Amino acid sequence: MSKEDSGSATALPLRTVWGHGTLGLPLAVIGYPLSIWIPAHYAGALGLPLATVGTMLMLARFTDVITDPLIGELSDRFRSPLGRRRPFLILGVPLMMLGAWQLFVPDPGVGLAYFLLWLTLFFLGATLISLPHAAWGAELSPDYHQRSRVTAAREVYVLAGLMTAAAVPMVVEVMADRGTGLAGVFQHTLATIGAWFGGPAPEAAPTMTRAALTGPVLEGLALTVLVLLPVCAMAVLLTVAEPRFAATPRISLREGLALVMRNGPMKRVLLIGLLVYFGEAFRNAVSLFFMRDIVGLGSIGSAYFFYFVAGIAAIPFWLGLGKRIGKHRAFMGTLITVGCVSAANFFLEYGDYNAFFALFILKGFCFGGLQFLPAAMLADVVDVDSMRSGGKRAGTYFALMGMTTKIAIALGTGVSLNVVGLLGFDAAGGVEASTEAGVLALRIVYTMGPVVFFGSALGLIWNYPLTPARHARLRERLARREARRASTPA
Repeated sequence: MSKEDSGSATALPLRTVWGHGTLGLPLAVIGYPLSIWIPAHYAGALGLPLATVGTMLMLARFTDVITDPLIGELSDRFRSPLGRRRPFLILGVPLMMLGAWQLFVPDPGVGLAYFLLWLTLFFLGATLISLPHAAWGAELSPDYHQRSRVTAAREVYVLAGLMTAAAVPMVVEVMADRGTGLAGVFQHTLATIGAWFGGPAPEAAPTMTRAALTGPVLEGLALTVLVLLPVCAMAVLLTVAEPRFAATPRISLREGLALVMRNGPMKRVLLIGLLVYFGEAFRNAVSLFFMRDIVGLGSIGSAYFFYFVAGIAAIPFWLGLGKRIGKHRAFMGTLITVGCVSAANFFLEYGDYNAFFALFILKGFCFGGLQFLPAAMLADVVDVDSMRSGGKRAGTYFALMGMTTKIAIALGTGVSLNVVGLLGFDAAGGVEASTEAGVLALRIVYTMGPVVFFGSALGLIWNYPLTPARHARLRERLARREARRASTPA
């Protein structure tokens, strides 16, 4: 048995760390349009009510309350010649490809039933891929800092995927606005950057073009997903070995859930995740409208591209900070910074490109910490369960965290779009066609949502009990038990 398979705390091979993370690339490309472009397309170009679109997004996400625990438990218990996690990825990839195409490239005139159906199937495919993949990553090493390497590598791919996703609308927007090729795209991007630093602003896209552009943007993103998803899934399946575990005690689902409820750090991580991801979704659902209609940015894709560049550049910083002061304290620093940045945006007016760009890049710098630090904390929490139950149930834990995250995103998205839409913001016409209450609601939701919900999470993180020192002692106890099992005849 190799060191990797035996659960040794030695450094994981780079091939394993970076091979496992590749799936983060297409999963990020998929997540970006769901948060930014899907609401704008269905409410703008297709003419569905903005509040109703938010409600449909919320209802489809609630199906994960059933599928997430089920798939997490099944992937923990499943045994096959291919392993525990691989079969779920193989099943999920074609389902997600079909769902992404139907959802991102709808025919004109589709209704709410179409939107809800393909959104639900799309989320099922995402669950079949993401939960077993996350649990697989948590099982690659028992070591606190090796797990940080695994999650950080995955988040580098996630941020690269988000950059890819941001580049697609950047190209589509500029080519549609200017009627130029790639050279024109490059020139317009430079002009946009120059405007952020005080130069003349490039002309914004005409109002009638804003809704029409969402269709080509989503089609380009769908094609990107159809190319990247099978390639990256194959890379994981062929390059990363599933760890081999000794036989562990089987416990029922009911007993397992009871153990989760007695796991104090797990309950705390779930509450933290609920608040943080609700706050992010609350803001993300209206971010395109805020940037386009309140600040007046002409190219949303360009802004997000450099936002994600800043996020990738900051990954080593957050990884090093988490190693030095603990993951939970580094996470606190991320939330405080993002809350301050969000509050400052409230005072921006139309044309404040320089100030918005500076704040947006600072928020991008924090993006990596928001993404990978909670996942790294959760991987450590699984060890508490392993010590108490004697089992290897990372899939169940990541399923519960995934379910909590999706509920938070569903509620955050649904509440946000309902508030803004019902108070009179017009997704197709922008500020000119909206009520004063709708415009004010858009400004408050975008800027103050993270302040309220991130601030609520800080109290739970302040005295988080599973510090690096305590986790090291826990790992020593687990290692001794694993050694005793290995030396006992079957």
